[in-house]
Amino acid sequence: MRSTLDVIKERRSIRKFKPEQIKEEELQAIIEAGLYAPSAINKQSWNFTVIQNKEILDELNVATKNVAKNLENEMLRKMGSNEKYNCFYHAPTVILVSGKDNERSKVIDCSAATQNMLIEAKELNIGSCWLGGYPNEDRVQTLKTYFKLPQNIVPLWMVAFGYPDQKQEPKDKFKESKIRYE
Repeated sequence: MRSTLDVIKERRSIRKFKPEQIKEEELQAIIEAGLYAPSAINKQSWNFTVIQNKEILDELNVATKNVAKNLENEMLRKMGSNEKYNCFYHAPTVILVSGKDNERSKVIDCSAATQNMLIEAKELNIGSCWLGGYPNEDRVQTLKTYFKLPQNIVPLWMVAFGYPDQKQEPKDKFKESKIRYE
């Protein structure tokens, strides 16, 4: 049996997914892992929107790329202008992670929830990729409007999930230089 640390070390961002949808019980386990994340003062300031409809994912891909075309970052502009590029890497499931706008710790809380989901996905042999977004106001407004999110909910990022269609070898990320002892 793999330890939690083994799963963490093995996890990699996947950018090529098989088209088949993940199983409902796998999705529920991933969501449950997110719900059990630590949060400041146990506020649990997260909100998850599960998207498994290919038409919606295609529409969001186009909308996201249209925002990217106008960004200052040259790499993101190129990605937005590339007709073949898919922001979600053709993942069959994407979860929009949002936070309560008035919660000071929403980014920290939602990051912990996202990390839990990534680790659970790896444990289930499901690939994942954490996709940026926040704090780009155009992208935030696009997602908020598209999903008709309440005023107090702010979209932060999306996470792609699916069965991997690529092999990612674990990399040794341990660097003694990143640690200080006092």
